Amino acid sequence: MDYVELSEKSRDHTILELRDFSRKLVRELGFMRNTLADSDLAPSAVHAVIEIGLAPGLQARDLADTLRLDKSNTSRQLAKLESLGLVTRETASDDGRSSRLFLTATGKKLRQKIDRFATDQVSNALRRLVPADQQTLVRSLALYTDALAQDNVKKTPRAGASIDEKIMEGYQPGCIGDIASLHARFYSQVASFGVFFEKKVATELAEFAMALPSPGKALWLYVENGRSLASIAIDADHANARLAHLRWFIVDESLRGSGVGRRLLSKALEFVDREFDETYLWTFKSLDAARHLYESSGFQSTEEAEGSQWGTHVIEQKFNRRSDRTS
Repeated sequence: MDYVELSEKSRDHTILELRDFSRKLVRELGFMRNTLADSDLAPSAVHAVIEIGLAPGLQARDLADTLRLDKSNTSRQLAKLESLGLVTRETASDDGRSSRLFLTATGKKLRQKIDRFATDQVSNALRRLVPADQQTLVRSLALYTDALAQDNVKKTPRAGASIDEKIMEGYQPGCIGDIASLHARFYSQVASFGVFFEKKVATELAEFAMALPSPGKALWLYVENGRSLASIAIDADHANARLAHLRWFIVDESLRGSGVGRRLLSKALEFVDREFDETYLWTFKSLDAARHLYESSGFQSTEEAEGSQWGTHVIEQKFNRRSDRTS
C-alpha cells in the first residue's frame, strides 16, 4: 500500500501542520541565512561539500541529481568551490570528456568542521527528547523524506522535451565567453592547453558570430538561466555545396550523459544534410567518448597528424561524414 487516504478535514490539517513544521525546520537549521553551518558558504555549496566527501569521485551530473539543482546552478557552485581550493576534478579514466570530483585537503578540513557543527546542533536538540521520542522522530522523518523523494522523481520532466526547449539557434549575449570558457577548462585538463588556445577559440568564434545570420553558417546553444552550457556550429561557404565544417562542439561536464550533446549534433547534421554533401571536423586523439559519438552518427576517421597550432603538441584527427542526400 503506497498511502492511506485520510478524510478531507484530517488531511488538510495534517498538510498545514507539516508545512508549518517545515518552515520552522528551515529557519532553525539556518537555511534562511546567506551561509550555513558556520562555513561562510551558501547552503547548496555546503551540501555539495558533504556529498562529495561522502562519495569521492562523484560526477557533476550525479551531484546535480542528488542536490535537486539544475545543471547551471551546480556548475556555478562547483566553480566557486574550485576557486576556493575546496574541490578538485580528475579526468575519468573511462571517459576523457568527464571528470570526477574530490575534496582537497582544505575541503576535507571544512567538511569536518561542518560535520562537527551539524552533530552538535542535532545532539543538543535530541537531549530535549526522551529515547522513545527520538526513535519515533527518526522513523517519521525517514517516511516523510522518502515520500517527498518519490514524488519529486515522478515530477521530473521528459529529457527530450526539456532539451529542445533550451536549445537556441544563433548568437546569444554572453555565449562567446561561455563557449570559450567551456573549451578552456576542458582542454586544459585533457591536453594542457592554456591562454593561447582560449584566445584562439574566443577570437575565431567572435568573428564567426559577427557573420551570423549567413547562408551555410549556423550556431546552436543549450542555454540554462542565461548561460550557454553547450554549443555546436556549422561553418561553411554556401557557394560550395559540397563541404561543411563542424566546429565548437562542447558540452559542460554537468550535462554529460544527459543527451544534450547528441541532440545538438543531430540538429547540426539535419542542417548539413539539407545543404551540403559532406561534413568534416577535427578533434584530438584519445577523446574516446567524442569519437564514439561521431562514429555512431556516421563519421569516419580519415586523417591523423601531429600538430602544435593550439599552443601544445597534440595528435589531431580528422573525421568525415557523407550527407544522407548523397549516401
